[in-house]
Amino acid sequence: MTRIAILGATGYTALELIKILLRHPGAEIVAVTSRQEGQPHIAMIHPSLTARLDLRLEDLSPAEVAARAECVFSCLPHGASAAVIPALLDAGRRVVDFSADYRLNDPAVYEQWYGLKHVDAARLGKVVYGLPELFREKIPPAQLVANPGCYPTTAILALTPLLKAGMIDPKSIIIDSKSGVTGAGRTLKLTAHYPECNESISAYNVGRHRHQPEIEQVLGMAAGTTVEVVFAPHLTPMDRGILTSAYAQPTREVTEEKVLQTIRDFYEDEPFVRVVDHLPGTKDSTGTNFCDITARVVRGRVVCFSCLDNLIKGAAGAAVQNFNLMFGYGETTAL
Repeated sequence: MTRIAILGATGYTALELIKILLRHPGAEIVAVTSRQEGQPHIAMIHPSLTARLDLRLEDLSPAEVAARAECVFSCLPHGASAAVIPALLDAGRRVVDFSADYRLNDPAVYEQWYGLKHVDAARLGKVVYGLPELFREKIPPAQLVANPGCYPTTAILALTPLLKAGMIDPKSIIIDSKSGVTGAGRTLKLTAHYPECNESISAYNVGRHRHQPEIEQVLGMAAGTTVEVVFAPHLTPMDRGILTSAYAQPTREVTEEKVLQTIRDFYEDEPFVRVVDHLPGTKDSTGTNFCDITARVVRGRVVCFSCLDNLIKGAAGAAVQNFNLMFGYGETTAL
C-alpha cells in the first residue's frame, strides 16, 4: 500500500481524486489538508464521502505531511503549491502537482501569465509534464510530476499526432473550447454564480487565458518548432466536461480518412484515448478517464474535435494515471 496525502482537499478535483483512490487497491489516504479552522471532518465538506473516508481536514506543515505519506497530491492553487513542494521533495516524498506551478519551462513566461515571481524557478524546465500519452517513459522515475491543465489536455491530444506528422501548419491553429462550470473551481466568483452562468454561454479570457502558453509549449515540443495558437475558451452552463474544436491549415492536400488514420495510429495502444468516427459529445466521456477524438476535413481545412471530463481525464484521473506509473501499479488501475 502507498500512503497518500492530499493537500487542499476541499475542491472539486480533490473530491474526484479521493473517489478514485478509495477504489484503488494500492492506495491508502492518510491525510487531507486545508486551512479551514476547527479541523472539520472531510464528510462535512464533501457529504458524498460520508462513511467512506474517516479523516479530518488538518493544516499540516510539509514536514508533518512528509512524516505520514509517501506520495502527495497537491491540489493547492498556483503559487501556494510551489511554496510547499520543495520541502516535500527534500524529504524524499514524490509529488503530483495539480497547479500550474511546474508546467511551464520558463520562469519569465510563468511570471507574465500568472503575475507571480516563481519561488522555485530553478526547478522549471526539469519537471516531467504528466501526460502519459506523450511522456510515459519519463514519468515512472520522476519525483515530481506536473499534472496537465484540462483545456490543454484536449487540445494537445487532438493536435499532436498531426503536428508530429507535419500535416498541419503550426502557426495556423485556432482552438475553440467549451467547459463546464466546475472548471472554474469551487471558490465563489460572480461568473460561476448560478443566475450569471445558467442558460448562457460566453467566451472569456480570449488571448489571455493562462492555459495558452502551456498549450503552445507542449505542442511546440511535438512539432519541433514554435507553435502559435488562438485560444478561445467558453463557459458553458453544465457541471462538467470540455469540448474542444481545433482548426488548422494543412501543409499539403489531405483527406479525412488520412487524418483520422494518422490519429488512430498514434493512439493505437493508448488505454484512455478513443479515436471515434462520430462527432463526440461531453456526455460520452462524463465520469470516465477517456478522451474522445475525431477529425473532419472541411473546405480544405482540418478540424479536430476532442472531449473529456475536466475533473477526471482533465485532472484527477490523469493524476492517478501518473501515480500508477510512478509507483508501479497498472496504468489503468482504479480508472
